[in-house]
Amino acid sequence: MENIMLVSNMEALRKKAFSRKRSDLYLFLIFIILLSGKITAQEANVPDDTVKTDEGVFVGIVEDRAFENTTAGEFTPGKGFTVFKNNLASLNISVYGLARYINQMPGNQAFEDHLGRPRVADTRNDIWWHRTFIWISGYFYTPRLRYTISVWGLAATNQVLLFGNLQYAVSRRAMTLGVGIVPNVGTRSMQGPWPYFLSSDRLLAEEFFRPGFTSGAWITGEPLPRFRYWAMVGNNLSQLGITASQMSRDLSTGISIWWMPTTGEFGPRGGYGDFEIHKTLATRFGASFVHCREDRQSQVGSASAETQVKISDGILFYETGALADDVTVLKANFDQGAIDAGIKYKGLHLQVEYYFRNLSKFDLDGPPDQISTVPTSIFDHGFYALASYELKPRAYQVYASTSRIYDDFNRKPWDIAGGLNYYPAGTRSLRLNLHVIYVDKSPASSSFSFYINGQTGTTISTGVDFLF
Repeated sequence: MENIMLVSNMEALRKKAFSRKRSDLYLFLIFIILLSGKITAQEANVPDDTVKTDEGVFVGIVEDRAFENTTAGEFTPGKGFTVFKNNLASLNISVYGLARYINQMPGNQAFEDHLGRPRVADTRNDIWWHRTFIWISGYFYTPRLRYTISVWGLAATNQVLLFGNLQYAVSRRAMTLGVGIVPNVGTRSMQGPWPYFLSSDRLLAEEFFRPGFTSGAWITGEPLPRFRYWAMVGNNLSQLGITASQMSRDLSTGISIWWMPTTGEFGPRGGYGDFEIHKTLATRFGASFVHCREDRQSQVGSASAETQVKISDGILFYETGALADDVTVLKANFDQGAIDAGIKYKGLHLQVEYYFRNLSKFDLDGPPDQISTVPTSIFDHGFYALASYELKPRAYQVYASTSRIYDDFNRKPWDIAGGLNYYPAGTRSLRLNLHVIYVDKSPASSSFSFYINGQTGTTISTGVDFLF
């Protein structure tokens, strides 16, 4: 009995601490927004915090494009080609493409989920024109009002989707308002660095913990020199493949803050790797949080339309039987936070991000005797750490990373990865990549990432991608 009471008390303290952190972040955001008005009035007196590199001059946004659209994660265009521009409007076209081979080994393998039931790891060995983005972007009436239309295609999942966003820069730095497609800003990789990852997709811990993209509204800016914020409200955790009739009335909310104290920037898009060869130490420290009362977004008896959230054995959280035989999670609270830190100096990039995720307050459907076996909450945490170095500036980059996840089901999945990038044109915009992973009990799973649920083994991938 004493052990049960101790566990119960620890659970209550953990939830209380998590809730307190969330409240503190939102209070801090309110303070920052109130401060923004004062900072806006004084903008002319704030010195530019810039760093000149071979790729340009950066303050997070590019100096010669004062109201550039950089706040939509994967839906941020490249520099592109300007088709039309005058005092009232502009039109730019930008394209991204990725061709990739992937081999997840061994080819035939089975695993047991956290309840001891046998499952099959459906590994891949294939070549795809994997991902396509086409962006049409520009401004209308004033450079402060920017639009982006995104066409997104994934051949591996036979999906072609159309999105857009509209942003208005209330001030040059302190405040920008946006509406349209937006990332739930719970992790660093959701805040713009793509496609400048180490390889062409995310690391294991990033892919497992991250929320997805949705439609919503947001506010972002740099109210203080070298300090930024981003707050958003959206429809759900991941809108891709979901229709309006499937959504509930519950909204997602998120906030991220980051500080770049030494140089005020972290390279183009804040991407991974020190391609720019910083001569002054560049630093970044950030914290992010997302909350959502998430719905499975489909009827019991049919496949779950919600495919973003997975538990540590790689099984969809909203899949019938995920937590107990014949039991379906209808709704649950999703609370996810992250802290990150990184440095760049003379071709070296070191970075770490730690994640926390709590799933709680389950609405369940199923036999009462099975429902009684379902835990009241599931708390997972973990991290990735990465290092990269420019062996030959603007030509060869070598990197390594590892991810570890500590989960309530005590599976403790992990991976280690490494690879080589070659930039034949001397620019980030064209890359050849070799990527090798060893993963143990993969908890992440999707047709467009490097990971499939349950895999223990080696994955080899080669690819070429470009952005213009």
